[in-house]
Amino acid sequence: MSLPLVVMLPFLGAIAAPLFAQGGRTAIAIASSVPALIALAALYPQWQVLADGGVVLFHQPWLPALGLSLSFRLDGLSLLFALLILIIGLLIILYSRYYLKPKENIAKFYALLLCFKGAMLGIVMSSNLLLMLIFWELTSLVSFLLIGFWTHKQDARRGARMALAVTGGGGLALLAGILIIGNIVGSFELDDVLAAGDQIKAHAMYPVVLTLVLLGAFTKSAQFPFHFWLPHAMQAPTPVSAYLHSATMVKAGIFLMARLYPALAGTEQWFYMVSFTGMATLLLGAYTAMLKHDLKGLLAYSTVSHLGLITLLFGMGTKLAAVAAVFHVINHATFKASLFMAAGIIDHETGTRDMRRINGLWRYMPHTATLAMVAASSMAGVPLLNGFLSKEMFFAESLDLNLPGLWAWLPPIIATLAGIFSVAYSVRFVHDVFFNGKPVDLPIFPPHEPPRYMKIPVEILVFACVMVGIFPAIAVGPLLYAAASATLGGDVPDYHLTFAHGLNLPLLMSFVAFFGGLLMYSQRQRFFDFHARFKEIDEKAIFEAVVARVTEAANRLTALLENGSLQRYAMLLVLSVIVIAAAPLANLGLFIGANGLTPVDAPTGIAVAVLIIAAVMTAVMHRERFYALVLLSVVGLIVALGFARFSAPDLAMTQLSVEVVTIVLLMLALYYMPSWTPIESSSGRRLRDLLIALVAGGGMTLITLAMLTRPFSSISDFFLANSKPEGGGTNVVNVILVDFRGFDTLGEITVLAIAALGIYAMLKNTALTPPPGDGQGHPWTRDSHPMMLRQIARPMLPLALMVSVYIFLRGHNLPGGGFIAGLVTSVALILQYVASGMDWTEDRIPFKYHNMIGLGLMFAVIAGAGSLAFSYPFLTSTFGYIHWPVVGKFEVASAMIFDLGVYLTVIGATLLALVSIGRLSPHSAIKPGPEAN
Repeated sequence: MSLPLVVMLPFLGAIAAPLFAQGGRTAIAIASSVPALIALAALYPQWQVLADGGVVLFHQPWLPALGLSLSFRLDGLSLLFALLILIIGLLIILYSRYYLKPKENIAKFYALLLCFKGAMLGIVMSSNLLLMLIFWELTSLVSFLLIGFWTHKQDARRGARMALAVTGGGGLALLAGILIIGNIVGSFELDDVLAAGDQIKAHAMYPVVLTLVLLGAFTKSAQFPFHFWLPHAMQAPTPVSAYLHSATMVKAGIFLMARLYPALAGTEQWFYMVSFTGMATLLLGAYTAMLKHDLKGLLAYSTVSHLGLITLLFGMGTKLAAVAAVFHVINHATFKASLFMAAGIIDHETGTRDMRRINGLWRYMPHTATLAMVAASSMAGVPLLNGFLSKEMFFAESLDLNLPGLWAWLPPIIATLAGIFSVAYSVRFVHDVFFNGKPVDLPIFPPHEPPRYMKIPVEILVFACVMVGIFPAIAVGPLLYAAASATLGGDVPDYHLTFAHGLNLPLLMSFVAFFGGLLMYSQRQRFFDFHARFKEIDEKAIFEAVVARVTEAANRLTALLENGSLQRYAMLLVLSVIVIAAAPLANLGLFIGANGLTPVDAPTGIAVAVLIIAAVMTAVMHRERFYALVLLSVVGLIVALGFARFSAPDLAMTQLSVEVVTIVLLMLALYYMPSWTPIESSSGRRLRDLLIALVAGGGMTLITLAMLTRPFSSISDFFLANSKPEGGGTNVVNVILVDFRGFDTLGEITVLAIAALGIYAMLKNTALTPPPGDGQGHPWTRDSHPMMLRQIARPMLPLALMVSVYIFLRGHNLPGGGFIAGLVTSVALILQYVASGMDWTEDRIPFKYHNMIGLGLMFAVIAGAGSLAFSYPFLTSTFGYIHWPVVGKFEVASAMIFDLGVYLTVIGATLLALVSIGRLSPHSAIKPGPEAN
């Protein structure tokens, strides 16, 4: 099974799993578990390759000109994170089956959870930085929906918005950093970037790159000063907190630092920025966790603290510190996910998370209490549990930094102090919740053990804490070595995984931390009283105030620029272009070049004069809309003749077709508007607009003259040379549209389809009252569809369709193609609507334009995706020749399927838009008499 399929499995599950919602919570939970099980089964055969230090790669070109490819990479580091994502995700799915209430939208929850799982797998398995960034942003979007899943809670909505704003802003910084890295290295492929570490660090832009990348990592992993979003995200359902905010999403920033460690680490800038940020986060999170009365609040700030610990380890810059950081990623995910799930059980069974009320739960929930106490002990770093081992490695590395002078004492002191806080808030979690007297006014009383299967995920994770703590070399040794090797680039220092390293200084620091934590907890009231002297900082209030001020400033700026006047918008746009372009263009010497001017013959001169006069008169007579529309059509006609004059028949045909459709569209719109409007602009404003137009038009004239009278090289030579051998067609314009620039064409028809659907949606229930007559007061004729027009139009339809098919089939080698053929067909059908009315025409058209749009887009995508099946870039076309009886040799190109999609989309979108407008008319329907049949 290929790596892309492993990443896509959760997304496929997000589509399929909700279909099982009718079967109940158990059915949808089982269906949601299948993608992860298949993915784990697919990853298992790759283990031996990764254990030997190998890498499994998948590479598929996508947009090579942009450096974006469908590249995926599986090494020890990505395998470690993939296992955390998949295994803990499976446990969360089982846990959620019992946590969520039946009345909640379970299908939506599981779909979002699976989408998030897929996005995280995409981050850790991407081998292209741009592709990784796409998944990175997807995690922010899906987490926003998961945090705000309980939409009826204002705090949940605000927490979701805060998380999206902070992590989204960091994502923009990361985008800038990745683009600069790609510019330095010349590639966005991970192998190239990691191999160019020395080049990146020696570059003048390295400090900028490092700052931008770390901003992305720090915001995602809730590092100081961006830590505030994580505790407020705890308004999410507990399964979301256990999955996103302990094991996966917040680890994305950690993963980024680990992944780019060989390319960015090893400098003073890295050491100071990463280590001091981690140090501040470690202490601030630990201190605040001790003060929280909300159970999830304590766990949230302890998560912030442990993320700071991992960041500090990466910042130290030594290889053993990086190994310790990777090790603590595993340990923290196991004990923190289990603690969050235990907190969810307590909340589920008592109705509250306030530790001042949920006391003495040991007597009511002994099984849950035992599991939570073991997990909390691991978080505190108690021996024989996994948290103790990585904490010991952390203490040892803090002693080996070899900083100058008194600075050498700072890391060990901070490490010990953080250990004291960790023990203190872990003891508080255990004692205040499960002992410390009796429950106080619980919403649900008496509490009891949850359903049996709800505890299984917690039991599995707690068992992992014990197994890793006692048998680390067996339980996690090979996986840790593979992940550390991938993080460090293959050179892993010697280290020993054992639950006891004898009597040494790190062990002494552990004892100090343990007994110091017990002492701190025993004096917790004094600690609380000390903290009460200071004013509480409400991060949410500060964030909301900043958002309000930014919104207010944006509204003032918008009110300054936007007054509802299209004339003003156009003026500001043109003025901006003039101001921005004036200085650069002044230095270019915009004069007639060495090639001189081409002589103008009489027909061309006359046509240009007509074009100028028609354009000027359109502007002058714009208040008399019908005449302005006629003059505008003259402009379009002259432009089409110009295309034909300069050997561009495809453009000429397209222009003519577009002109017909546009004029019909404008006529339909003008039907509901006054035929004449009064003068609204003062003479001073008209003079101002005239001067702006003259400056802009004169500038464009000078630019055009300067460019066309100088020698220049054009990309057209490439297309002319490669259209036939690579695209299989002699019509260069069509080959460009369906092959060389097929992705652009796909985007254009998609936009066209969206615009048509938007017009349909806006006008579907709209009722307009048309004027009773024309601008001169004459009433409209009662004969909406004259007989002569009907008799002429109907025989023209099969002829026009035949011409349309002919233009379509010959488009690859002669002027034509799907776009022009679609417009010709649209014009032919529009003529039937005008001649015979809406009802008569639609009764004889056996399809809906919505379906035609969808079918066209489907054909276009299938034509593009087909090339991927043969390991070619998206929308790569192929061609060949077949021999038909009588006809002889005949070319067949796969691009014709794409062109068919263009053809159908153009017809569907054009007619849907025009029919939606035409249906507003009371004359749109006609009851045909005998002569109409």
